Amino acid sequence: MDTTYYDHGTSAERWERAQMFFDAKEYAASARILDRLVEEVPEQVGPRLLLARAYYHSAQLGRAETQLRLLIERDPVEHYARLMLGRTLQRQGRTDEAEPHIRLASALAGEFESL
Repeated sequence: MDTTYYDHGTSAERWERAQMFFDAKEYAASARILDRLVEEVPEQVGPRLLLARAYYHSAQLGRAETQLRLLIERDPVEHYARLMLGRTLQRQGRTDEAEPHIRLASALAGEFESL
């Protein structure tokens, strides 16, 4: 498969292209661009989080889980990654494993249950 279009341009141009594909619900195309971009800038949260979302929406749940766990390992208080990990685990039927992540995401986002 020719990936020239997906790999063409600067990191910023590829980031914009990946967002465009994501917004157009072309999640697999977005993931193709983001996968390379994340390899180049592994420390950046934005591309990795969008990659996880693209995997999630294209039902590549194992890949989404891997990216989300890497994000959480680097930043344990990244609440959106925690929420997404919980939702990803739920979609895989792993609700017991998902619940602590969803609860923690709510707490980190300031969504406390009233006592």
